[in-house]
Amino acid sequence: MPEPLLRIDTIKKAFGGLMAIVDLSFEVEEGQIKSIIGPNGAGKTTLFNLITGVHSLSGGRIIFQGKVINGLGPHIIASLGISRTFQTVELFGNMTALENVMVGRHPRTRSGLVSVGLRLPAMRKEESRIQEESLKIMELGGLLSKARHPSTSLPLGEQKTLEVLRALATQPRLILLDEPAAGLNEAETQKMSDLIYAIRDRGVTVLLVEHDMSLVMKVSDEIVAINFGQKIAEGPPTVIQNDPRVIEAYLGGEINYA
Repeated sequence: MPEPLLRIDTIKKAFGGLMAIVDLSFEVEEGQIKSIIGPNGAGKTTLFNLITGVHSLSGGRIIFQGKVINGLGPHIIASLGISRTFQTVELFGNMTALENVMVGRHPRTRSGLVSVGLRLPAMRKEESRIQEESLKIMELGGLLSKARHPSTSLPLGEQKTLEVLRALATQPRLILLDEPAAGLNEAETQKMSDLIYAIRDRGVTVLLVEHDMSLVMKVSDEIVAINFGQKIAEGPPTVIQNDPRVIEAYLGGEINYA
């Protein structure tokens, strides 16, 4: 069998005396949309912070494309092909929507400091190429008409879309989406699900953390359910939604999938 794109191998994370992640293991195959679900405080965002190098592991291994990446800095991990979004929108408010997406191309630029400072022809050519590529990415997310708008002037749904597009601009192999539908209405959530499918169709693997169970059940190939930092279930949506351990973890017995 081919090597999984991402392997989480019995990882642990302790903050002082509190174990936030306990012997967590799962794999993400290339081309999958895989979701991580669990109640508030289950350890989902901590998991993302461990994968992206924001936090260091207390034990175990994180393997990406066959290489152990725990211990590497966030910028190195990003350059290897992992990008992410955040629970709260983190845009550059003094930039346009287009400029925010162009910033996402920074890890893939080749122009050096001298060529940038002197505005050499090679740098200008690369900047033009980055702008063209960024406009295509904005079209994918339905934001082409907002390219020149200040990023903070966009409504929440479009700001969240813009953050996803900026992460996509890094040309990742794996994109981590942290609650992209939080605060969105039904129509905006539908657009977000369409964008997640479009990202997967571009050959990018998706690891999703989301509380909107209707979105999770719709887009996911597989789901990992965690509680108190431990895996309690893993499998396709039809299995997860009927797992008694998952149902018990959510409000003591009921999950709304509608």
